[in-house]
Amino acid sequence: MAWTVPTALFFAGIALLLVLMGWWQRADPKNPPRVGILGIATQRGDRLFLSLLGAAFIHLAWLGLAPATLPLWIASLASLVYAALVFRFV
Repeated sequence: MAWTVPTALFFAGIALLLVLMGWWQRADPKNPPRVGILGIATQRGDRLFLSLLGAAFIHLAWLGLAPATLPLWIASLASLVYAALVFRFV
């Protein structure tokens, strides 16, 4: 795998998310399950996992389907919007 700047930023973002989630759990240990649009009880970690999984699929679809002239950061913005929606509604 080629370590380009976008690739390094993507993985640094994932590492930062994991650190922030650890800090959030330490700051607010109460993490009651919440039932959202999926109809199943999810907690913060579950929603983070769904967000990261969705981000991976969004980036793979972007690399496979988008023209090469479009920058990858657009897929990253789409992933952030998706993550915000997951944390709000799932």
